[in-house]
Amino acid sequence: MIKRITTTLIVFLAFLLSGFAQETAVKWYSIEEALELNKTTHKKIFIDVYTDWCGWCKKMETTTFTHPVIAKILNEDYYAVRFNAESNDTIYFSGQKFINEGGNRKPHQLAIALLQGKMSYPSIAYMNENNQLLTAVPGYYAPDGLEPILKYFAMDAFKTQSFDNFKNSFKSEIQTQ
Repeated sequence: MIKRITTTLIVFLAFLLSGFAQETAVKWYSIEEALELNKTTHKKIFIDVYTDWCGWCKKMETTTFTHPVIAKILNEDYYAVRFNAESNDTIYFSGQKFINEGGNRKPHQLAIALLQGKMSYPSIAYMNENNQLLTAVPGYYAPDGLEPILKYFAMDAFKTQSFDNFKNSFKSEIQTQ
């Protein structure tokens, strides 16, 4: 009897947790999908520029992007894109064709444009609702470090105040959980 109750409880908890994970997962788009969606429903675009060999990129993917607060912000306020900086795909963006001229382990032309030639991984490119680059922010960020940056751009605070001023008055949802 106890074994049966324990098994039922474990199955129930697994079901609950899997449902929670699905609700808080980031909905990732390709750059083309994000641009197409932005034609009808305007949002900012968040582009995680990564490489397959980058350890900090993998850590950010498994810890930061899986945090429920980060996932919620990305899903609500952005079209989230993961872009492999060494991709061999041909991408059309803003009337231009972007390719990888160098092959494996060489940066894609779009990655070079988004990061303005400062090739550092991971980096995040923030674009406005008109698909224009606002800035690229290099480096690994834990959830509590990324949250204020996401909100700074999502709330258009960058138009009226410095990031330092914004961060000083920022109330984190992560800290209150």
